[in-house]
Amino acid sequence: MDKIFKLDIKIIFMIFVILDIFCVGLGMGVPIFCILFGFLIGWYNTKRVIANSNQGKVNFILKKTLRYALVTSIFTFLVMAILWGRTIPMFFNPNTDFVNLGIPFILYEPKISFIGWLFLMIFISPFLQLLTTIFVSYLTLLKWSKNSKTIE
Repeated sequence: MDKIFKLDIKIIFMIFVILDIFCVGLGMGVPIFCILFGFLIGWYNTKRVIANSNQGKVNFILKKTLRYALVTSIFTFLVMAILWGRTIPMFFNPNTDFVNLGIPFILYEPKISFIGWLFLMIFISPFLQLLTTIFVSYLTLLKWSKNSKTIE
């Protein structure tokens, strides 16, 4: 089991890229599975940092896991910006029919609802993935610190 935590970081990142793009495709452009994937990322990041560091310092582990969580969230942000950003020029076309785009409109005006949808897809979803990753990292570190005798 420790073998998967000792892999090269470049290989791990490539596996993450493939799985993250798969999660985006599984959600058909809606990153709900990317947000749920954040739970697995948080667990793995913390276990990897704990297994590869000879230091048992919680401060060091927290900094590394936060850095990894930010990198994964930024990648998801870039994927969402590429995927949904191409629809931004639709705002400048007066003939765009926002009603028939196939997304849920919960606000009064369809154009404003579409702006809210894009904001949710591009900005909020990667942030939620960041939050789930940090949450599970914290829980994993909490469990590790209970089992560990040396806590600094």
